[in-house]
Amino acid sequence: MLRVVDPLPVLRGDRVTLRPVRDDDADALLALLNEPSVAQWWQEWDAERVAELIADLEEPAVAIEVGGELAGLLLLGEETFWMYRHASLDIAVATAHQGKGLGPEALRLAIRHLIEERGHHRFTIDPAAANERAIRAYSRLGFRPVGILRRHERHADGEWHDGLLMDLLADELL
Repeated sequence: MLRVVDPLPVLRGDRVTLRPVRDDDADALLALLNEPSVAQWWQEWDAERVAELIADLEEPAVAIEVGGELAGLLLLGEETFWMYRHASLDIAVATAHQGKGLGPEALRLAIRHLIEERGHHRFTIDPAAANERAIRAYSRLGFRPVGILRRHERHADGEWHDGLLMDLLADELL
């Protein structure tokens, strides 16, 4: 079963802070998820879908803050069955904060916590196969391609698009 056992506590890095998403983040999240550079990969969002994201107790959302401003969103799932225990991650970073290494810093901060506090040894992430920028960023953290997820997700154009499954072992984190 893939779920979060406990939400992440507030984690502080050099430039980013990770904290649980709050109800008062709804407007900022809606704006972030509908920015063209984010919506290209995360599709269209409305207020109802954002409210569902905030209320999701199985996979709580994590806000990425930079200087007190909501700069991104991190989703975390944990496989809790002992035989397959691992964590999965997904991330969106606001346009104004892209290209500055803030996404990788947020991922590194979350992954280190999951290694040290929850004993995870493996992490997965599955960007769109065409999202070269994300793939490069994840590769710089140590994620490696595992394989193509064919027709993985349906985009706003109604067509199915491939994803790239990538994984990272704890001792490979860069």
